[in-house]
Amino acid sequence: MSTATKPNHIGRKISRIRELRDMKQEALAQALGTNQQAISAIENSETIDEEKLVEIAKALGVTPEAIKSFSDENMINYFNTFHHSQGNFQSNHCTFNPLDKVVELYERLVQSEKDKVEYLEKLLKGK
Repeated sequence: MSTATKPNHIGRKISRIRELRDMKQEALAQALGTNQQAISAIENSETIDEEKLVEIAKALGVTPEAIKSFSDENMINYFNTFHHSQGNFQSNHCTFNPLDKVVELYERLVQSEKDKVEYLEKLLKGK
């Protein structure tokens, strides 16, 4: 008799996805209109009927296929790929020097203050 866990245990996959979504059993139960004990029973079940799987997937915000094909190894690979490809995204890098923008803003503020002073001096001279 093997002590290894079965790779296609749907209940465990549902449990892991729920945990990754930072959802408690009670929240999933509420979304499905059931109780926490029923969710616990589902998560301990090796198989689930397709109709119930569709409901659970919808409540978790994933597809039934995502639940069926879920594995921790695939998640690790996905996040590693995402992390390694981050350097390729231009949106994560400044295309300008932030200090240049600060200096530009400061110069505009100084000019604005000079314009105010000039305007106020004209008003005082007119009196």
